[in-house]
Amino acid sequence: MSYDEFDRVLAEPDPLRQARAATELMALYQQRGVELARLRKEAITRAADEHGMTLTAVAAELGLSKGRITQIRQTAPGPERAVFGVGPLTLAIPLRAMPDRPTGVIAAEDGNAAQQMTELLTRLQFQVHAFQIPTTGEWDPPKDAVAICGPKSSHVTADAIASDPYLTFTDGGTGQWTIRDRESAEVLESPMDTGKTDSDVAYVGRLTYESGRLFVIAGVHSLGSLGAVAYLAENLPAIYAEVGVANFSMVVRSSFADGAPTHVEAIYPPRVHT
Repeated sequence: MSYDEFDRVLAEPDPLRQARAATELMALYQQRGVELARLRKEAITRAADEHGMTLTAVAAELGLSKGRITQIRQTAPGPERAVFGVGPLTLAIPLRAMPDRPTGVIAAEDGNAAQQMTELLTRLQFQVHAFQIPTTGEWDPPKDAVAICGPKSSHVTADAIASDPYLTFTDGGTGQWTIRDRESAEVLESPMDTGKTDSDVAYVGRLTYESGRLFVIAGVHSLGSLGAVAYLAENLPAIYAEVGVANFSMVVRSSFADGAPTHVEAIYPPRVHT
């Protein structure tokens, strides 16, 4: 903790604001501690795998016991945690306007996707804060955020996807959204729009937004987002091995039975943005 941050909390005259600021700062530094544990675990693994060191030798170099090294490797989160940032992490889903519910409702598929995503992020030792994007689409993502939201529901998501050099969302003026490869002009349609109601596609990307980054999951239909989350839960270590912490994007196709994903695959593999 920097002295400036501590001094700001110490100098806050209002007791409730002081308590709130202290709680937020404690959460931030707890999450930084988790990230440092992740980095240490990854470094220990690299020392063993890339430099041929035994765990006993690594322990001696770090001034730790071999048992402590084993404990670190068992309890710290995997390196793939870094795909989503450091945390705390905001998980945002959109409220959808309805004629009889002007304040908006949450689509069942979005709610299920958010629940599954929360479980994945919790396993990675993130503190997760739920956020509902208003029907206007206006919101200000914090530094570490995941949005299960397409460009139709928020200009924030649309602006983030616009930074992608390889993929884009478009409705072609028809209202039927598709994902398009910018280089080849190949169009990836949702099978739901061609009569196959048990399959959908989704965009997944870690993107630049203003001065930060935003992780976006955007099904062409909301069911596709649920499939994309299932793909991430199964394949996140492989994705991290390929892209690290760089910006990237990909497209996931999912098949469903009774609303649950039965098969997920990357039809446009992860591609690092350069």
